[in-house]
Amino acid sequence: MPRPLTKVRIGYGLGVRTSLNGDGFGELVDELERKRFDSLWLSERIGGEAPDPVSAIAYGAGRTSHLKFGMSVLVLPGRNPIVLAKELATIDRLSGGRLLPAFGLGVADPHEQQAFGVARGERAALFDESLAVLRAAWGPGTFTHHGDRFEYDDLRVMPKPVQDPLEVWLGGIAPSELRRVGRLADGWLPSFVTPADAAAGRAVVEQVAAEHDRAIDAGHFGALIPYSMSEVPEVVVAGLAKRRPDLTDPAALVPIGFDALVSQVASFVDVGFSKFVVVPLDEPTSTDGWRSHLAEAATALLPLQT
Repeated sequence: MPRPLTKVRIGYGLGVRTSLNGDGFGELVDELERKRFDSLWLSERIGGEAPDPVSAIAYGAGRTSHLKFGMSVLVLPGRNPIVLAKELATIDRLSGGRLLPAFGLGVADPHEQQAFGVARGERAALFDESLAVLRAAWGPGTFTHHGDRFEYDDLRVMPKPVQDPLEVWLGGIAPSELRRVGRLADGWLPSFVTPADAAAGRAVVEQVAAEHDRAIDAGHFGALIPYSMSEVPEVVVAGLAKRRPDLTDPAALVPIGFDALVSQVASFVDVGFSKFVVVPLDEPTSTDGWRSHLAEAATALLPLQT
C-alpha cells in the first residue's frame, strides 16, 4: 500500500442494532482507549436499543483522555438547534476537543419520522437551516438569524467549543446528499460504498464545493465500513438490496474477516481516503468477547494508521 498523503485513522462504530449498554459500553470505551483506536462512533435509532449518541458520547468522553467520539449520524431535523449547539459545545470543551459531530436527515422510516415530528418532505430545508444556526451559535460573540423556521436576534450561546471551527461531517451517496456535502460539510463519511463509489462521489463533492467557493480538507474524506467475521446477516443483505439495487451482489460491500477488511481499507486509501469507521455486524455479545475481538482488530488494523 502506498504511503498516503494524509494521516490514516481507524475508529470503531456501533450500529443501530447494538444492544451494548451499561457496564459493557464502558468496558468497550476503555478497551478502545487502551488499544489506541482513533475514535468511537454512535448511531441513532429512537426505536432501537442503541444508546442515545449525545448521552453515550458524554459518558464515554468522561472516562477517557485520548479517544475521539463521533455520531454516525445524529438526526438534526426535529431538534432545537440552539439547545443542541450548547450540548455539543459543552461536550467538546469538557473532552478537550474530542468531538466529531456528524449529522443526517434521519432514516426514511415512519416510526422514526413520527418520533422527530418532521415530515419527510420538510427534512432537507430544516436540516440546512438548523446547520446554519449551529455554526452561527458556535461562532464568536452573538449572532442574528432570520430564516423560514428560526428567528434569533443578538443571541449568545455559551460555552464555545474548543475546536475552532467545530467541523461537521456528513454522509450519504445520493446526488442530493453529495451536493449537500459540497455546500455545507467539512468532511464526508459515506457508508456501504465501494472505493470506486467513494472516488466518484468525492469528485462531485469537490466540484460542488468549488462552485460555492469552498474546499474540503484532503484529510477529511473517509468511509464507514461494516464487516462480519462469518457471513453477512440476512437482514443486512435484504437492506442492502433495497439500498443499492444497482449492485448485483450487495453483500460485496461487507468484508468477511479481518484480512478482507484490511484489504478494503487499503483500497480506499489508494483512492485518497484516510478516515475509517469499521462496524462489526456480528458484534461480540460479552465483555470478554469484545476484548478478544478488539485485540485481533488492533493487530490487523492499527498498523494501517500512519
